[in-house]
Amino acid sequence: MADAERQRIASLEAELAAVRAEMQDFTYTVSHDLRAPLRHILSYVQLVEEDAAHLLPDEVRGFLTVISDSAQHMGVLMDGLLELSRLGTASVQTESVPLQPLVQSVVDALAQQSPERRIDWQLQADMPTVQADATLLRRALECVLDNAVKFSAQRDVAQIVVSAEHTPGEAEGTVTLRVQDNGAGFNPALQARLFKPFQRLHTTKQFPGIGMGLALTHKMLQRMGGTATVQGAVDAGCTLQLTLPAATRCATSQA
Repeated sequence: MADAERQRIASLEAELAAVRAEMQDFTYTVSHDLRAPLRHILSYVQLVEEDAAHLLPDEVRGFLTVISDSAQHMGVLMDGLLELSRLGTASVQTESVPLQPLVQSVVDALAQQSPERRIDWQLQADMPTVQADATLLRRALECVLDNAVKFSAQRDVAQIVVSAEHTPGEAEGTVTLRVQDNGAGFNPALQARLFKPFQRLHTTKQFPGIGMGLALTHKMLQRMGGTATVQGAVDAGCTLQLTLPAATRCATSQA
């Protein structure tokens, strides 16, 4: 290897180390320095409510509720940012992961969380095996399938179809996992916003959440060498596709 190439690699490694250090500083700031003011806000609002609520007009008590709810929401947003930032520095260990049992496990957990919902789960009987980090892939599936459940909540019977297809190619090729629902869908013109943090295409009154699920999914797939895409239409459901390398014979580790 030429000296120039070694220097280039050393320079890139130094830049990567600097970026990771900045991300760690950011994570510390969010998890520690910004938490203290939020705790103070919530604590003093609670003290005012306990000691003086009976002296305050209804309108002022309403102001206190707004302050408290906003501070709690800020904490949830910070949690989302923390999870997203940690994804950028966490090590990734890939291995052969059979999709069938993993998908079934996530579906069973979601069904237990919403036993009152009428959901028609249609799962492909035989799914391929992918090369992925099992923990990250499970988290990505939780985000995607939870979205399908959430955005189909206004249907009398939600229909969620999960299928997977192996496409031959270089090495072992790729596997595309598709999750299709009959939910609210979205305006295709706004599709580019879906994978960005805190981007919501529906109001919180329509559907709860902070708009972080697909941003996390995109980042997790990226870390595993895959991609995430989505298609949909207003009031016509959506289809989300996760594409990953097909299983290989040996695992690799990425720092």
